[in-house]
Amino acid sequence: MSPLNRKLLRDLARIKGQAAAIGLVIALGVMMLVMMTGLVNTLDETRQAYYDRYRLADVFAPVTRAPNRMLARLAALPGVAAVEGRVSGSALIDIAKDELPIRARALSLPDTGTPRLNDIYLTAGRLPALGHADEIVLLEGFAKARDLTLNDNIAATMNGARRVFRITGLAQSPEFLYTVAPGEIVSDDARFAVFWMRRAALGAAYDMTGAFSEALIALSRGTNPQSVIQAADQILTSYGAAGAYDLTDLISNRFVTEEIRGLRSSSTAIPPIFLGVAAFLLYIVISRMVQAEREQIGLLKAFGYASSEVSLHYLKLVLLIAVAGAVAGSMAGIAAGSAMAVFYQNYFKFPFIVFSVDPRSFVVGFAVSILTASIGSLFVLKGVFALTPAVAMRPPAPPDYSRAYDLAGQMKRWLDQPSRMVLRRITRHPGRMIGAVIGIGTGLALSVSTLTIMAGFQTTIDLSFSAMDRSDMTLSFTTPQAPKALLELARLPGVLHVEPIRTAPAILRNGTYSYRGTVEGRPARPTLNRILSAKVEPITIRPEGLILAQSLATILHVKPGDTLTVEIRDGRRPLLRLPVIGTARTLIGAPAFMEIGALTRALKQPDQVSGAYLTIDTRQTKTLYARIKQMPAIAGVSLKSDARTALVTLMDTGPGAMRYVMLAVAAIITFGIVYNSARIAFAERTRDLASLRVMGFTRAETAFVLLGELAVVTLAAIPLGIGVGYGLSYLMAVGFSTDIYQIPVVFSPHSYGLAILAVLAASGLSGWLVKRELDQIDMISALKTRE
Repeated sequence: MSPLNRKLLRDLARIKGQAAAIGLVIALGVMMLVMMTGLVNTLDETRQAYYDRYRLADVFAPVTRAPNRMLARLAALPGVAAVEGRVSGSALIDIAKDELPIRARALSLPDTGTPRLNDIYLTAGRLPALGHADEIVLLEGFAKARDLTLNDNIAATMNGARRVFRITGLAQSPEFLYTVAPGEIVSDDARFAVFWMRRAALGAAYDMTGAFSEALIALSRGTNPQSVIQAADQILTSYGAAGAYDLTDLISNRFVTEEIRGLRSSSTAIPPIFLGVAAFLLYIVISRMVQAEREQIGLLKAFGYASSEVSLHYLKLVLLIAVAGAVAGSMAGIAAGSAMAVFYQNYFKFPFIVFSVDPRSFVVGFAVSILTASIGSLFVLKGVFALTPAVAMRPPAPPDYSRAYDLAGQMKRWLDQPSRMVLRRITRHPGRMIGAVIGIGTGLALSVSTLTIMAGFQTTIDLSFSAMDRSDMTLSFTTPQAPKALLELARLPGVLHVEPIRTAPAILRNGTYSYRGTVEGRPARPTLNRILSAKVEPITIRPEGLILAQSLATILHVKPGDTLTVEIRDGRRPLLRLPVIGTARTLIGAPAFMEIGALTRALKQPDQVSGAYLTIDTRQTKTLYARIKQMPAIAGVSLKSDARTALVTLMDTGPGAMRYVMLAVAAIITFGIVYNSARIAFAERTRDLASLRVMGFTRAETAFVLLGELAVVTLAAIPLGIGVGYGLSYLMAVGFSTDIYQIPVVFSPHSYGLAILAVLAASGLSGWLVKRELDQIDMISALKTRE
């Protein structure tokens, strides 16, 4: 081993604490990069493999009732590879006597064999036997949530008739990676079921013998889905077509896509911040080391080592720390990604998943780590080239502070000697102080932004279920009903207030931008489910146009005063041109609102309601539930308390749980930055501090000189960290928000206070660790050091 390499190992051993902290920062940045890009790769590939293996359709064409002969016409369309018709219907499952009925979707399986399209993965049991109309296969997620097993019986109301079924199998399906009841947007396995029956049995139950209610279409590679959708709608329009849609509008696929998008944006925005901080810390460490080893550099050059060899020696030090951090980060990223992959498998109901690392993430992680570390050190190493042996072996010329403003001297009357030393150090080295402030401020900004996002999650829940939705229960009808249905609801025992809603499925278009959703008809002044402005004030719905959720306005690139094309996919399917008269603050979903009377007139239909919001007397829930079960016109019932619990579960155990990982990483980064700042200050002033001890300063006074500087720098970094963190919160909010829910950026004093306390705690712990070394310093060795 060459002398320079032995010196390199000694240098690493001497700064092992700082090297470990810097390596940890690099490792965390690379870990986040490997984990997130790996998860993006894993989710995308697993989803596609699952879709291909079980032949998920590319286009879905729901109808009221169409004869089977129409399938041949659909199969003849250009670009269509396969077509299959199936029966699809809604049902209500009665689980317990004192519980509301549960919404369900019944789907048909071919009478023999397996489906050509939208096949299911049987996890237990067997498929229903032909001729056994009482056998079903149940969605596994619902069965687990309700503790149902093979051969259990369940009662369901289908097409107005009550029937009892026996569970012969449990299954997963690529169509239901994310299960959600029609009209809702939050998944709750316990409140929505899917079951499959043989085609003959289900067709008889819904009067679909020789007919289908949904066509599944597979496309040839390279076929434009929109051309097939338009042609399919034209063929099926006379059979009550509700509007065909492609895979991008399938709710489960949309949610997985949104999660992949969020991970992808986070993987490109967050790791570079960590790596940039690491490069800054390396710059400070190497700069201090080069200044401290001027004499050694001179000796090395005097003994014949070229400037390039000496510079390479210090560059090796930087690269070793960077490479070690990148290796550790890569290994940690694989481990964390594998754990998160299992989590996503359970959450999205994948029957299989293997964490697939994107090889590019390793290359990018190593390249960025080395590049950022090298850039910081190159500014220092160019000074090594400029040093000649004669100059380097002489002590550096003492800095001239004669022209500097002596603030410490001006405050001599109010400050004691140690305090003036702290102040003098800060004013004479403003560059170093500013650098330390930026470093600690960056760590605080990471904590502030993460805690702000966590507060935003809570704000979404509080606003959605307290300020906006003030009802207790939501009812939906099987088909739109006359307004007298509201009177019947109002007369039910325990019902206190009733508020109508009319929904119409629609495609909203603005030029090339479109969104498949619903137009919700509400009273002009809704009280049970209010529409709020950005200032959280109730909005009155005027009859002349639409009020869009701000998220929907962003998707469609419209503002108040613009006009939208609205293709209603219900009834007579009118094509409307409606002005946008305002935007609303909605944090769940992306709805469009319209005054209920104006919507009815636009649809050219008699006054009808699709459902109602209710407030109820909780003392009469048993009686109310029993009466609701006896009403065949009720398609579904949901309690606000259940919806709130489902959303909290989604945010805490679903993809939103990633914010806890971000918080842990931010805390470690913050400590690493603060500890490095303290260690660098201690290393720079070891000789000075030893001199103070020799001159009679106590340990406490000497520690105050060192740690007082850290305290001032930390306090100065707090305003910077708060400001940068607030801006960073907007970037993180975009990554976490989806079509399902939006995360607002809110000013939460509690979150900012926690972030500040975390930085102060990191400073206190770092100060204690440095003071412990200061108390054990060998004063004789320190005084022999020439700096």
